[in-house]
Amino acid sequence: MIKVKICGIRKLEEAEAAAQAGADFIGLVFVPGRPRRLEIDDARKITAGIKKLGAGAPRVVGLFAGQPLDEVNRTVRECGLDLAQLCGREPLDYCGSTGADVIKVVHVAGDIEVSQTAGKDDPGPPGLRELEELVESYTGQGHIVTLDRLVDGIPGGTGQGFDWDVAAHLSRRGHSFILAGGLTPETVAQAIKTVHPWGVDVSSGVETNGVKDLDKIRAFIRNAKGETKKADSRRGII
Repeated sequence: MIKVKICGIRKLEEAEAAAQAGADFIGLVFVPGRPRRLEIDDARKITAGIKKLGAGAPRVVGLFAGQPLDEVNRTVRECGLDLAQLCGREPLDYCGSTGADVIKVVHVAGDIEVSQTAGKDDPGPPGLRELEELVESYTGQGHIVTLDRLVDGIPGGTGQGFDWDVAAHLSRRGHSFILAGGLTPETVAQAIKTVHPWGVDVSSGVETNGVKDLDKIRAFIRNAKGETKKADSRRGII
């Protein structure tokens, strides 16, 4: 079953709605200067409320970007986070020293192309090979990778998509990752059908006028999980 992460949560009621709809992860932003950034006390309340739901509650992810390692680890401890999502240019040794499981964002440039010959046995042109090597460097150390659109000056959470053929190529090559960037309740099922990612991640795509829309959160999760069930049915799994 596809994993679903609802990111940029700012209120406990948003987190609870995501949990009740079947989200696997919720994301809390701690990146300075980002519009969805939370204060520590607010994050603690959300985390505590989610953990009260008991078994099956979403895992809580904290988002950081190029911040001092001691700051990240202190926030992980103080807020009771389950994972740290690193959205900057954090190297492998930094990821390995983080006091939580890691989701590493790998940014995909808009000019990366998939050649007609690229496939399961063909790594494709240089830009695509470099992207694959970067993904492998993190997953090889046990970290989860999120693929998101590269936008200069914005460390993750851009709300902009990239060429799904790039992600689909990596999937065919056997790589597991979370797909992010520009997804909405209307597009997520097609994205899953095209790319076959391990998970999907959304923030602005489930908002209305910059505020989390509970109906959109529910629709996104419903459509994501529903597409996975249909795919499993086609393969005779269910």
